[in-house]
Amino acid sequence: MAFAAEWNGNALAAAKAFDIKTDDAATAPGKWADYTRLGVNGVCDAAAAADGSPLLLSLVTADRALAAAQSVAPHLTTGALYCDFNSVAPHTKLAAAAIVEAAGGLYIDVAIMAPVRPPALATPLLVSGPHAGTAIDALSSIGFAARPIGARIGDAAMIKMLRSIMVKGLEALSAECFLAAAAAGLTDEVVQSLPEPGGGADWASIADYNLDRMMVHGLRRAAEMEEVAEALEALGADGTMSRAAAEAQRRIGAMRLQPASGLPAKSRMILERCEVL
Repeated sequence: MAFAAEWNGNALAAAKAFDIKTDDAATAPGKWADYTRLGVNGVCDAAAAADGSPLLLSLVTADRALAAAQSVAPHLTTGALYCDFNSVAPHTKLAAAAIVEAAGGLYIDVAIMAPVRPPALATPLLVSGPHAGTAIDALSSIGFAARPIGARIGDAAMIKMLRSIMVKGLEALSAECFLAAAAAGLTDEVVQSLPEPGGGADWASIADYNLDRMMVHGLRRAAEMEEVAEALEALGADGTMSRAAAEAQRRIGAMRLQPASGLPAKSRMILERCEVL
């Protein structure tokens, strides 16, 4: 939805969208309302979304990436570009590629390399795979900021996985530090004890932002970090910290709290919920 909000009229008029949220009576009204608000043609199933579409964008949670490919594969137009934007390990993308290409589609590995709000279409994308050039032409025509990094499926995914070790791992680490500081009543002192992070930021603001991301997106981030750990282990590397980060993300995301304003309020909400749990 963040991307579609900036598409031009021609792109929107041709776009179709399917989300499994429309299968759930509790979430369907909101999703159909999103389609109407954005001017997107919402459809009822993956078959309708894939039918006749020359370009498909798969944007689901990491744990649903393979299922998404399986759902559209029987309905792909021969030569359709299947751009897999999902944050999954290279071996998952290779498995999805096998499904798509067996059905006559062209698979493209795409990695989203920054938060999509507020940049939306300006969010940097990395693209890899044998059809990367063709995909970049198609994505650029919509307005995406994409660049190629190679002809191997999985290269874009691996860069995203390695980046996530730092980004999602630091979120989990700052949550552990500052929630404990809040519980001890020593947040200000801890902030003052840390070296300046640079870039005009401060640790309280960083921790506030990181808690916000975990509260809103923790479950999705947890699924991604499980993929990160699997990617590391496939390399023969240690995924211990990535699995720990996944658990931290999952624990806070599962609280389903609406973030309050400011680090003290967020910390208080989470700590109170921990006491209840």
